Amino acid sequence: MTTDTWLTTLITETPQAGFELAITLSRRAVKYTQPDDAVRKRLRPVYAENADSLTAASQVVAINFQTIAAANNYWRK
Repeated sequence: MTTDTWLTTLITETPQAGFELAITLSRRAVKYTQPDDAVRKRLRPVYAENADSLTAASQVVAINFQTIAAANNYWRK
């Protein structure tokens, strides 16, 4: 685990910034799960060509964006 504090809030100025944060959250989760950069690079071609893997990745981003949208009350604006 990393000791740096990089996520200080889920509040963003715009929905676009919220979506970018959702992507960052998703990518960081992969790095936490598999901290070995060489392993991630070796696996990338496997999932990059797999429609199910890409759909699953999109779902993770969508779930993270849903959380950020709730924190920002986007649906009320």
